[in-house]
Amino acid sequence: MIPPFAPGGNLPPGIHWATWEEVVDRFGWTDRRRRLLVGLRLAMDELAAAGCRAIYVDGSFVTSKRNPGDFDACWESEGVVAARLDPMLIAYDAFRRGQKAKYGGELFAAEAVADLYGTRFIDFFQIDADTGEPKG
Repeated sequence: MIPPFAPGGNLPPGIHWATWEEVVDRFGWTDRRRRLLVGLRLAMDELAAAGCRAIYVDGSFVTSKRNPGDFDACWESEGVVAARLDPMLIAYDAFRRGQKAKYGGELFAAEAVADLYGTRFIDFFQIDADTGEPKG
């Protein structure tokens, strides 16, 4: 279940497991958000076909912002057969333009390093970049 937004518009700290239907219901409340959901679903389907069992969604998409620019996501690589991955899912060209063009957002392996401090994406996504406070 996806909890209500905390003051400031983020989800409360933690990982909030949800079904696809819950994600659509909670975050698909504008035309822009519904378009982003189409790309997110495409990425999820392609990751699942390669053996991925979990994806974590972040960015302004999972906030109270009415029209987010894109979504950010990371995915568990355990069990993923690299040869089955769409090459775009591991193409980190400048600003991930290819990923954004195909999916509408950016996707990273959850264990990949997100910053100069060695923070993994799964952990990086749980900190508000503006305030440094924990978030969901």
